[in-house]
Amino acid sequence: MNTFTNAAPPRATAIGVEKVGKRFKDVVAVDGVSLQVPAGQYLGLLGPNGAGKTTLVEMIEGIQSPDTGAISVLGKNWKDHAPWLRRRIGLALQETRFVDKLTTREILDLFGSFYGQGRAATQSVLERTRLEEKQNSFVVNLSGGQRQRLALGVAIISEPEVLLLDEPTMGLDPNSRQEVWDILRDLKPKGTTLVLTTHYMEEAEALCDRIVIMDHGRFLAEGTLAELLAQHGGGEILEFHTGKRPPAGAFRLPVWRPPRRAASVPPPC
Repeated sequence: MNTFTNAAPPRATAIGVEKVGKRFKDVVAVDGVSLQVPAGQYLGLLGPNGAGKTTLVEMIEGIQSPDTGAISVLGKNWKDHAPWLRRRIGLALQETRFVDKLTTREILDLFGSFYGQGRAATQSVLERTRLEEKQNSFVVNLSGGQRQRLALGVAIISEPEVLLLDEPTMGLDPNSRQEVWDILRDLKPKGTTLVLTTHYMEEAEALCDRIVIMDHGRFLAEGTLAELLAQHGGGEILEFHTGKRPPAGAFRLPVWRPPRRAASVPPPC
């Protein structure tokens, strides 16, 4: 069993995961993990494909049920309080598909109506997601980054207390990724609790108060990036380039590697 709790002064627990396990036939997707997420905290779940991140988040979202253990969100459980919880959480899946021939504004109006939100809420979300200029554009004509911001707008239109995002910037260019980060940073003063899954250490570092490293259904380590580097022997520097050796000052990214696995980096070409 893995158990991680924050050492900061106690706050109300927004998400509680207690000894949760999930199996698909012979594959253990989540292996008896426990986690407490205080209200207002931004938590990043970091790990490779197949680590169990999406399965865990889908159980927190109520999309899947755990085989073992228990999950609470805002002090409630999905079995007894599903309608109540659906009005208080926002979520964006790995891929969101909208009707191509609806406009950005129509999509937001539609989802806002599910929560009793009026046109003012749509206008606010258009501004917050920087989609005002695209409000009358059909979804089919939006770029990948604009669609991701629209999906995020749908997730936040109800002003959720808990926001759950699965790979929110996967496949986006650096500028589009930064735009999504800015939207999420703007939500923090509102007291929103955020859990996001990501492959990108720099994304977790930029957004999250706390990072949990997950692999093979288990938690390997947790803390801030600085704490992870201090606890596990420092980081490595990878240089990203193609072809010729990069000039001085080329982009360099600190990478933390889980202590459980040794990894070697081949020399640059």
